[in-house]
Amino acid sequence: MTLRRPFLIALLTVITAGCTIEERTDRAARPDAAPRRQVIQPEGVARLPVFSSAIRSGDFIFLSGALGALPNVTPPQVIEGGIEPETRQTMENIREVLAAAGATFEDLIKCTVYLADIEDYAAMNTVYVEYFPEAPPARAALAGSGLALGALVEIDCIAAVPAGG
Repeated sequence: MTLRRPFLIALLTVITAGCTIEERTDRAARPDAAPRRQVIQPEGVARLPVFSSAIRSGDFIFLSGALGALPNVTPPQVIEGGIEPETRQTMENIREVLAAAGATFEDLIKCTVYLADIEDYAAMNTVYVEYFPEAPPARAALAGSGLALGALVEIDCIAAVPAGG
């Protein structure tokens, strides 16, 4: 083993000897280039102060996990009534974040649904499908214990920036 290590180090040194790291200039050269990272934070949408509601980067919008938190309530409070009203409020909160980014539900390409209790899967789906009557985004759903604020559902998403956006 001791003979292999010096050999590998010498080999990697020879392989990387001609390599250099150069700063990319193609992005800065375009005057119309969008900022690399744009924070999306609509007014009224509840969030914890440790994250942004969404980040736009390039042609994608990455939405943080959304809860069924009531708008304009501080500190954030999840709507009462169970999984269905909570899922509906979660989807409405996602709608607001998408709108602030200039997007809609049609621009969503991937969602991940976290449920405090997997037994709520069917009831959550009853509401979820109302928002995607045709061509729903790719999706995963799983049980996750200890969602923030005692929520029953949390949904994070990735959207494509709409054409011309």
